[in-house]
Amino acid sequence: MSAVIELAKEFISRESVTPEDAGCQQVMIERLEALGFKIEVMVFEDTTNLWARRGTEAPLFAFAGHTDVVPAGDLAQWHTPPFEPTEIDGYLHGRGAADMKGSLACMIVAVERFLAEHPNHQGSIGFLITSDEEGPFINGTTRVVDTLMARDEIIDMCIVGEPSSTHYVGDVVKNGRRGSITGDLIVHGTQGHVAYPHLANNPVHQALPALAELAAAKWDNGNAYFPPTSFQIPNVAAGTGASNVIPGDFSVQFNFRFSTELTDTEIRRKVHSVLDAHGLDYTLNWTLSGQPFLTDAGSLLDAVVDAVETVNHKKPELLTTGGTSDGRFIAQMGGQVIELGPVNATIHKVNECVSIADLEKLTDMYQNVLANLLK
Repeated sequence: MSAVIELAKEFISRESVTPEDAGCQQVMIERLEALGFKIEVMVFEDTTNLWARRGTEAPLFAFAGHTDVVPAGDLAQWHTPPFEPTEIDGYLHGRGAADMKGSLACMIVAVERFLAEHPNHQGSIGFLITSDEEGPFINGTTRVVDTLMARDEIIDMCIVGEPSSTHYVGDVVKNGRRGSITGDLIVHGTQGHVAYPHLANNPVHQALPALAELAAAKWDNGNAYFPPTSFQIPNVAAGTGASNVIPGDFSVQFNFRFSTELTDTEIRRKVHSVLDAHGLDYTLNWTLSGQPFLTDAGSLLDAVVDAVETVNHKKPELLTTGGTSDGRFIAQMGGQVIELGPVNATIHKVNECVSIADLEKLTDMYQNVLANLLK
């Protein structure tokens, strides 16, 4: 059994359902200490985080990832127990195999191989690992980033091991992500009997024209890397359930996925402008999940593209699609952030699995990136 697959199995066998780490980081610590890394365990509330660094010089290159996984779900639907890693027809099965314990194993083994060849490498290598990526993400990477920035320890370049690939490892590299902001709107009216609408004020009727205007609005044109900003309404609620009662309040939740062409301040301003123009009586609370980020040039992007092309003999496609990742927190440091990991076809599903051959290739890619940047 290869070193990568053996380590991936060790991680998968630990039931680290978010925010539990279940000892995964201790396994990493033992491997990294043997390589001369300085270890810091940062525990914030219910979350265990690891910051490990080898070297003191710039540039600081870091691998970032998470040891926590989503719940397994209905065990009866799994072909094999989710926390008993099993090889089937060239695939490694188990919860976290693709998201993202496989990547963690690749990172560790890639660094071990790189240091065996280049013990006196340039710059520094870091690992930023959390057990809070699949959860509320409030005590994980964002807290570690705050701690590092407070002492002026800045990550210059970072690879996040999220499963970025679509059909085979390295076919897609995520060089940015859209921002996400959610609005929880309550439009206030006056409850009453549907037979006497003149004695009531239906907030649904009042709100619909404004919501239609927001839904039809063109927020920006996007750019070479980002699609135009999208506005979507996932949840609405009103009424008592009775067919003869006009509701007093109308609750609407909407979300924006926005590009670097737009700021959250501009989004808030425009939404309030539309709601005010329609004369609504409303309460609106905002939740900013993450700012957009983009790495469209630089030494990291060049190193990653070269590393993928060396292994696959084909350049990767650069995309910013998908949801958010912890890369959004690391990007706040002002450095270059890239996401490169396994195929994402089975993540968060029953029977999650990853190609064993892809993990071997991903290890080679990570090692090549290190060589391109720090040898």
